[in-house]
Amino acid sequence: MSLALLVIDVQRGLFETDPPPADAASVVDRINDLAARARAKGVPVIYVQHERAGSLEAESPAWQLDPRLQVDASDRRIRKCTPDSFLRTGLDEVLAFLGVEELVLCGYATEFCVDTTTRSAAAHGYAVTLAADAHTTHDKPHATAAQIRAHHNATLPDITSFGPRIQAVPAGRILFA
Repeated sequence: MSLALLVIDVQRGLFETDPPPADAASVVDRINDLAARARAKGVPVIYVQHERAGSLEAESPAWQLDPRLQVDASDRRIRKCTPDSFLRTGLDEVLAFLGVEELVLCGYATEFCVDTTTRSAAAHGYAVTLAADAHTTHDKPHATAAQIRAHHNATLPDITSFGPRIQAVPAGRILFA
């Protein structure tokens, strides 16, 4: 089964905050490890960048990828304006061209763009492996980021109505074979 790694919204304006997202440095390290292992196996790496007027203006410093990411010239980029990385982005067409059937997902924000893209990927027919410790968010008034991540790691795999499998696996156990 052909794979791709999708890294969602790891951008300066979302990570260079006070406080930063929970476990941000470790999440970036895990994403870099996933990307390096994916590239070593010939698996495409795709970075998704959210843009919106004001805080994440396209091409602005805040819109740029987090400088700790180890991006390769062979990596692809997709721009989006909604939490869904598939909606009006061309992502589905890129994945079809590459022959991708399964996605490994990681990034920011767990309860918004990671959640929505996971659901949309399954709705588009892709099996999804959520890198369980390589997505993050900020603490919210109702729950900590750790609770939000644990909740999504536990509940997204329970969604079976789309058909394709959704699973949550620690990044270190994800194989790009």
